Amino acid sequence: MRVTTKGQVTIPRNVREILGIVPESEVEFQEDNGRFYIVKSSKGKPTTKFTRLRGIATVKMSTDEIMNLTREKK
Repeated sequence: MRVTTKGQVTIPRNVREILGIVPESEVEFQEDNGRFYIVKSSKGKPTTKFTRLRGIATVKMSTDEIMNLTREKK
C-alpha cells in the first residue's frame, strides 16, 4: 500500500466491510506498544436513511428499481 503526497491510503474493501466503514464514517488510529490500529469511531454516525445505506449496496439493480425503492408510495 502506498501513501499519497497528502498522507492518504485506501482502506481495502474487505477491511471496510469487516469494520462497517462506509463513506463519511469516522475512524481513529490507536497506538498500542508501537503498533497502530484503525478503529471505527462511534462519533459521526450517519443519521438519515440514505446516508446509513450509502456505499453498502451489493445487489445489481437498475436505475428504475433503485428509484422505486427511494420514492414514497402513495
